[in-house]
Amino acid sequence: MKYNQIKMALYATFLTNYLGYKLKKANSSKEKKELRLLYAKTLLGKLKLNIEIINKDKIPKDGKYLLVSNHRSVIDPLIVEIALENSNIFGNWIAKKELYNSFFFGLFVRNGGTILLDRENSKMGTFFSDIKECTKVGESIFIFPEGTRNKTDADLGEFKDGSKIIAVKNRLNILPVYIHNQANEKLMDSLKDGKLHRTIEIEIGDIIDYKDKSMPLVDSYKKQFNLN
Repeated sequence: MKYNQIKMALYATFLTNYLGYKLKKANSSKEKKELRLLYAKTLLGKLKLNIEIINKDKIPKDGKYLLVSNHRSVIDPLIVEIALENSNIFGNWIAKKELYNSFFFGLFVRNGGTILLDRENSKMGTFFSDIKECTKVGESIFIFPEGTRNKTDADLGEFKDGSKIIAVKNRLNILPVYIHNQANEKLMDSLKDGKLHRTIEIEIGDIIDYKDKSMPLVDSYKKQFNLN
C-alpha cells in the first residue's frame, strides 16, 4: 500500500469515527443530515473529488421518497448526500449487517440514520416496521436495489424485489439517481495520486409513481438513464 493510501485510510478512519460519535448525540434528522453532509464534503474534499449534478432541478425540495441508486463504489452514499445538499429530504439508508459491525463504518452507520437489513434473519417483520416508523415521521428511504456493489462491466445489476415492495407498502414515490460508472475508477486514481482534482457525475431522474405498473422498476430505471 502506497503512502497516500495509508494516509487516507488513517484519516478516513478518524473522521468516520469522530463524526459517528457526534451523530450519536444528534437529536434530530436535520442535525444528522448536516453531519452526514459535513462528512461527505470533508472526505471527498480530501480526496479532491468534485461532484457534478446533472438535472439538479429535478431534485424535490421536500417530501418523502424511496431514493434508488446504482452502486459502484464505497463513496456512493457520500455522492448522494452532496446531491441532496439543498433539499430538505432526509433519508435512512438501508444498511447491511456487515456495516453495522464494521470497525471502520460501524459507529457512523449505526448512528447516522440507517435501517438494518439482516439477510440471515428469515423474518423481515422488524425491517419493514423500522421502515414504516421512519416514513411515518416524513423521512425517506435510500437504497441500492442491486443489493451490493456492481463490480462487473454491465451498466447495472439486477434489482432485488424488495425495493418496489418498500415503495408500495409505504406509498413512497421513487426518486431515481444514477452515479456514472467511473466513480470507483476515479476513487482508486485519487488514492494512488491525490494531487489532481477529479469529477464524478450523478444524474437525477424523473420521479416514478409507486403505483406505476407499466414496467418493472429496473426497466424504468434503465430507460431513464439510457442503460443497457
